[in-house]
Amino acid sequence: MCCLFVGAVVVSADESADADTATVSFWNDVRPIFQAHCQGCHQPAKKGGEYDMTSLENLFKGGESEEAAIVPGDPAGSNLIGQITPSDGAAEMPKNAKPLTDADIAKITKWIAAGAKDDTPESARRRFDSDNPPTYSAAPVITAVAISPDGNLVAVSGYHEVLLHETDKLIAGDATNAGRLIGMSERIESVAFSPDGKMLAVAGGSPGRLGELQIWNVADRAMVFSNAVTFDTCYGASWSPDGKLVAFGCPDNTVRAIRVEDGKQVLFNGAHNDWVLDTVFSVKGTNLVTVSRDRSMKLMEVATERFIDNVTSITPGALKGGLHAVDRDPAKDELLIGGSDGVPKIYRMFREQDRKIGDDFNLIRKFPEMPGRVFDVSYSKDGKKIVAGSSYNGNGHVHVFETESGKKLAEMKDVDGAIYTAAFNPDATIVVSGGFSGNLLVHDAATGERKSIVVPVPLDKTQIANK
Repeated sequence: MCCLFVGAVVVSADESADADTATVSFWNDVRPIFQAHCQGCHQPAKKGGEYDMTSLENLFKGGESEEAAIVPGDPAGSNLIGQITPSDGAAEMPKNAKPLTDADIAKITKWIAAGAKDDTPESARRRFDSDNPPTYSAAPVITAVAISPDGNLVAVSGYHEVLLHETDKLIAGDATNAGRLIGMSERIESVAFSPDGKMLAVAGGSPGRLGELQIWNVADRAMVFSNAVTFDTCYGASWSPDGKLVAFGCPDNTVRAIRVEDGKQVLFNGAHNDWVLDTVFSVKGTNLVTVSRDRSMKLMEVATERFIDNVTSITPGALKGGLHAVDRDPAKDELLIGGSDGVPKIYRMFREQDRKIGDDFNLIRKFPEMPGRVFDVSYSKDGKKIVAGSSYNGNGHVHVFETESGKKLAEMKDVDGAIYTAAFNPDATIVVSGGFSGNLLVHDAATGERKSIVVPVPLDKTQIANK
C-alpha cells in the first residue's frame, strides 16, 4: 500500500511539472481570452484607447499611452500585464467588467515570458477593416436583409461586413453601396434596425471560433460596441420596442440579451435543446420569444430571465422539424413563424387556457404550404400582410399573404435560387429578398413582378478576369 501511495505522489508531481513547463499557445490559449474579454472594445472598427488587439503587430505596439503593450520575454515590462492585473480586486482592464481570472492572467504572462510567439494558422491571418475591405470575385450567399424604418436604407449581409444601400437606387438597379460596416465576424446571420432607425444590430461570427453581436451607429457608419460570446456564430438579433435591449440566439442552445447603453448582458436562458435561430420581443417588451432547431417556440420573461411556456405544441410528432424564423404583429402579441414544414403559422403569444397533451391551442392560423423549408417570415408595418421565403431543391419562393384571411396575394416572379431572407419596405409596396445566388431581388409586392436584380457587393473585376 505504501508503494502504491508513493507512486501516486510521484505521478502527481510529474504531471505538475509538465503543466509548469507546457507551452502556452497564442492561438489556442491566449487569443480566446482576448477574443472573449478584450476585442469587443479593441478592434479596427472600435479602437478603445487607440489600441487594436486583433492583430499581433498592433497587440505588441499598444495604444495611446505609447508604452509597449507586450515585450517578448519580459512580462514585467509589458504594459498589458499591468493593465489586467488586479489591485485590491479591481483591474484597469477589461474596463467596467470583472478582472480576468488568475488562470487567464497566468496564461498570458507565461506566453509573454516564453517570447510571445505567434502560432496563428496561415488561413486565419487575413484581416479586414475600412482601409482593407473585403474583395469579391463572386457574390456571397445573402443570409440577412433589413429595411430601415423610414424605408430609405437596405442593410445586406456580406463577408466580414454589412453593406448599406439606398432603397431608391436598388429599385432602379443601381448597386452602388452607401456604406460598408466591416467587423470581425466573417459570417453575418442577422441584421436589424433599431425602432428609430439610428442603430443597426448585427449577429454573426466565425464558425467554430467566434460568436459576435455588433451594434452600429447608422448615420456615422461607426461601431458602437461589439460583444464576443460563445465559440460559434450567433443568430436572430431583435430590438426591444423601446430600443434599449437587443436579444439574439446562440448555437450553444442559449438566448441572450444585452443592454445597448453599456453592452451588459441582462438575459441568459438555456431552455432550448438546440441552436436558437431567431428572437422577438412582446409589444410591451416584457417578454421575449425564441425559436430553435429543437422544433419549439418558447416564451421568456425578460426581467427574471425565466422560461415561462412553450408557445407551440409539445406533443411528440406535432412539429415537423426545426423553426427558423419568428416575427411579431406590430400592434399585438401574435407571432408569425416559419420552419422546416414549409407552413407559415400565426400563434398567440400568451396562453388563455391550461395546456393539454395533444393540443396546439395557441395556433391561430395556418397559411398555404410553401415548397420546402421556410427560412424567413415578416409582417408588414401595418400588420395586414406577411411575406415568407422558402427553398426546395435549389429553387426559391417568396409569397405574400393576407394576414387575416390567410389568402395568398402574390408570388414573386423570376426568383433565382434558394431564398433565405425577405422583407417588406414600410408601406409594403416592395419586397426585398436574397439567398444562395448572392443576388438581391426587388419585387413589386402586389403583382410579384421583379423590379430589379443587383449584386450588392462590389465585384473585383481583376479577380474575375484572372479566374
